[in-house]
Amino acid sequence: MSDDLLFAAVRRACSPRVWSRGVELARSGAVIGEREEEDEIVLRVAVPGVAVAPEVTLWPEEVEWDCECQSRQEACFHVAAAVIALRRAHEAGDAVPQGSSLTARVGYRFRRAPDGLSFDRVLVRGDGDDVEETPLTERLTVSSRKRIAGATLFTTAADMTIEVALGARQRGVLPVKTARAVLKQLAPNGERSPDVCLDGAPVMVRAEPVRPHIKVADDRKSDGFIVKLVLDPEVTERFANGVVLCGETLRPTGSLALEKDQVRRLRAGIRYPREQAAGLLSDVLPFLEKHTTVHRVSKRLPRPEGDHRPRITFETQRKGDQLAVLPTIVYGDPAIARLDGQRLVPLAKIIPERDRDAEELLRGRLRRRLDMMPGRPVLYAAEEALAIGERLAAFGELRGEAHREFYRAGGLTPRIVGDGRKLAITFEAEPGAGAGDGGGRREVDAEQVIAAWERGDGLVALDGGGFAPLPADWLERYGPHIAFLLAARAGDGTVQPWARPALAELAVDLNAKGLDPDLDGLRALADDFAGLPAATLPDDLTATLRDYQESGARWLAFLGRAGLGALLADDMGLGKTLQALTTLEVGARALVVVPTSVLHAWEDEIRRFRPALTVHRYYGPSRSIDATVDVTLTTYAILRRDRDKLRRAPARGRAEPAPWNMVILDEAQTIKNPESKVAQAAFEVEAEHRIALTGTPVENRLDELWSILFFLNRGLLGTRSDFRSRFAEPIAAGSAAAAANLRQRIRPFVLRRRKSEVARELPPRTEVVLRCELDREERELYEALQAATRAEVAERLAAGKGGAQIIKALEALLRLRQAACHRGLIPGQEAATSSKIELLRETLEEIVAEGHKALVFSQWTSLLDRIEPVLTKAGLGFTRLDGSTRDREAVVRTFQDPAPDAPPVMLISLKAGGTGLTLTAADHVFLVDPWWNPAVEDQAADRAHRIGQDRPVLIHRLVAENTVEERILALQERKRAIADAALGEANQAAGLTKEDLLALLE
Repeated sequence: MSDDLLFAAVRRACSPRVWSRGVELARSGAVIGEREEEDEIVLRVAVPGVAVAPEVTLWPEEVEWDCECQSRQEACFHVAAAVIALRRAHEAGDAVPQGSSLTARVGYRFRRAPDGLSFDRVLVRGDGDDVEETPLTERLTVSSRKRIAGATLFTTAADMTIEVALGARQRGVLPVKTARAVLKQLAPNGERSPDVCLDGAPVMVRAEPVRPHIKVADDRKSDGFIVKLVLDPEVTERFANGVVLCGETLRPTGSLALEKDQVRRLRAGIRYPREQAAGLLSDVLPFLEKHTTVHRVSKRLPRPEGDHRPRITFETQRKGDQLAVLPTIVYGDPAIARLDGQRLVPLAKIIPERDRDAEELLRGRLRRRLDMMPGRPVLYAAEEALAIGERLAAFGELRGEAHREFYRAGGLTPRIVGDGRKLAITFEAEPGAGAGDGGGRREVDAEQVIAAWERGDGLVALDGGGFAPLPADWLERYGPHIAFLLAARAGDGTVQPWARPALAELAVDLNAKGLDPDLDGLRALADDFAGLPAATLPDDLTATLRDYQESGARWLAFLGRAGLGALLADDMGLGKTLQALTTLEVGARALVVVPTSVLHAWEDEIRRFRPALTVHRYYGPSRSIDATVDVTLTTYAILRRDRDKLRRAPARGRAEPAPWNMVILDEAQTIKNPESKVAQAAFEVEAEHRIALTGTPVENRLDELWSILFFLNRGLLGTRSDFRSRFAEPIAAGSAAAAANLRQRIRPFVLRRRKSEVARELPPRTEVVLRCELDREERELYEALQAATRAEVAERLAAGKGGAQIIKALEALLRLRQAACHRGLIPGQEAATSSKIELLRETLEEIVAEGHKALVFSQWTSLLDRIEPVLTKAGLGFTRLDGSTRDREAVVRTFQDPAPDAPPVMLISLKAGGTGLTLTAADHVFLVDPWWNPAVEDQAADRAHRIGQDRPVLIHRLVAENTVEERILALQERKRAIADAALGEANQAAGLTKEDLLALLE
């Protein structure tokens, strides 16, 4: 079932072109399974012309995926090929795809040589008996770009790592260091086993070095012992370059963790006189056994002395409210040796004679009578510990005084005091009848009482010894309330603001005085924000907030100042991201975790709406932390993998890593399962303030809400089991009181607005960037133009710094912008369509099928000319408005017509239709080519997003990856004068620098 869900999710996320490419690769046998674990499947996809097959990781249970290729698409063709091939493999009865004869792999061949083990590489095609080998005569980085005998070369990261390790010496007898590096890569590590042969016969490889062996024998020259380094008996052949053969397995030789002089002495043999036998047994041999394999062949070691019988001792220690008892078998009285498992550890110079039969009898008695094992400590709860002392004393020697602290005291009386913000809860114990009771009243802290009650204990430990019975009836009524308040209490007794309403409730129930805290701030939250102070918006905020967004920003700011987590659960499209961005501070350090599909969108919005913030994407196989930035962006998949690295903010300067100032989870329903790895990783992140964004905080069960709020305000809803018994189960059973109680508790920290609640305002306007990859011919043309344009721009800028020169430089850049859209816009080039137009067509087909209408803007009518035949071929009806249109109103009426047969698409040129039109029939706007002036784009979008529009409007910016278009988006915010320059107002562009314009060509 999980495979089907994953397959369907990837299919939905892929465009038809991407999915078709995935089908092609899967059918060609280009997908190879690497490994399959409990909840993770790793595959590689061999692509012609690519040196290393990208690794694709699938998590079927979580319906998530990740690819090393770092594509900006939600699902790349590698992922598509992987899920298709995986399904085919499962249908064929295989765990993972096995590849086919259409792929070639690298084989590794060793030969015996006089001066060591000789090494070579071959290309292997086929499988089983039908195998063809070809010598590898060139580097893999060259071979991988070719098809070899009609097959695609499949190389792994290990293959490329070996090539780097080989350096200039690609074959022959390898140096020791190189040989070890090669063997390390050839050893299977959960991946497909490499193809390795020795003199034509297959062999295995183990990266683990052969351990040195030590023999402990009797010294013939004295009555002592000799410890000597010997050859591993498993080694069947040694080679001069640090490799050995163990049966049919090649392994590197290991080394001792000793100084060279010590190794030299061990090779010759180290002698120990008889009087050092105890030290040899207790110190030398245990150390050597950690690093070597020790063979004891001595007939003298150990030789017992004296008649010392084994017996049992018990060492008692108090650990919290429990009694720890450690049973040990010792020899002698006083003890001269003890057993550590089956090993005798000397405690004196005398080595006793071991009586293994007596040892086994003691073990059996200990197991039958006390259910203990020697050397294994046992913890006894208070009630058990009260009686265990006498049983232990009758069985063996008792060491320590901890068991004497376990006696019964009198009953407990609660005492609750406070001053409005601080809370102190204690319990007083009456004098008891225990032998160790001093006779006075003693206090015990409430945490100890509640902890014992929650464990189900009937007693609680008292300071100074003794245990008192719990007030069961009182705790049954008030225990959950007390537990909640204690969890919310700081070290100095101050109650967290989010727990003060519960404190006031307890004060009323117990008629306690002086406990009613100052709840003004929380009352303001509960009273629809009445009285909340206005939020100070960031100076660099480039957006104008709507009323409800400003209200949300004020709410987030208030909770932030109070150090409380906030769950912003507005409907999709109401600007949750923008509201969250108002909380980020320049100079602080924030971690933002998002789904992979919106990683780039988040980065774009930060740069657009908060340009003063520095941002870094922590993503991809070569990812690294940048400690200097304000915002670190990452994905849930990376958070799960790198939970230790992301737990705290990286160190700045000499400072140690510290908690993040802010952590934001977008689409926070991702952590809805608190037992999942991704939720556990999120819980571990340390931060001063936390924000969760999701339009669906509860999808299936209330546990999902608990998980998100546990991340935000740990302790607010108690433990998970407490939440289930107090809220989830009663609400599921129809308890209106439990539901009202839950709403009251979470209301200050959860803000949820429906679109219907803000209908008095203009519907939300959402902006997304649709990125496409240029095909091979488009990329070759673009790179050729880029090389020429870079030189031309540099030459013009060097000729003068005036605005006229900048305009000429922008004119040179015009060709690059056109090449990113359609090759046919470049003189001398022809093409029926382009990657960008195909992306436009695919997206239009989807939204039209869903009943939406769209505006398509371009500044070039020649580009609109090339879009028209593609839409016609796809059966998408359209109308067009440009400078040649005679009856503009007729075109508008035709488009605005609500009739089902009215055209769903309008093609518009910027100059003719960028202003002065009301086209509210459209709720999607496509900006095919990015313009220098962002204000022009806003005007175009406003044709649909204006008074009269009753649906959310989605603005699509189509951008070709790794082109000048991406750099235009970044440069727009920093250099808005570029827009004026492109329209001919050179005086406003004079402030542009050479570096700015050259940055567009990088």
